Amino acid sequence: MIEDMTVRGFKDDTRRDYVRSVRAFAAFIGRSPDTATAEDLRLFQLHQTQSGMQPPSVNSAVSALRFFFTVTLDRPELARRLTVVPYPRRIPVVLSVEEVTLLLRATTAPKYKAAFATAGACPGEGRGCRAARLGGCRAQGRRCRFQAHAAARRARQGRQGPPRNAVATAARTAARLVAGGAAA
Repeated sequence: MIEDMTVRGFKDDTRRDYVRSVRAFAAFIGRSPDTATAEDLRLFQLHQTQSGMQPPSVNSAVSALRFFFTVTLDRPELARRLTVVPYPRRIPVVLSVEEVTLLLRATTAPKYKAAFATAGACPGEGRGCRAARLGGCRAQGRRCRFQAHAAARRARQGRQGPPRNAVATAARTAARLVAGGAAA
């Protein structure tokens, strides 16, 4: 199995995890894993779930065992018996306009204000709207969206000269302030 993974260029961490998963399976069935049956695989997955193992860990073991049975042992009929466990994805927290306004007003250091403003202060936009524009937002955010888009477009295109990206410029400024600790 280790040779098969080496030939395919698996990283050391992946090899270590795969060997650990196959070793755990062998310990569970109490014999060599090349003598495993479909029922052994089903019981092993049931044991993992009942012991409180989280879905990402179970799925990692499924990948390892699929590789072992498909590539190393050339027994794909057993690998088809393994099932991936679905798990719910977490939805990221989105701040309301009021929460963002409070956050920006609570920060006193200019470098943090610049970092928050660069990170996309307008809710749902991710455009790096400036903190000064946030004060005039309506509850629905309609005015903020249109003003922010117009301001971002003007900043990208520039009134004269070559096009520039205002968000990238603000990000570089924020990174320089945070790295240097300057209070500008």
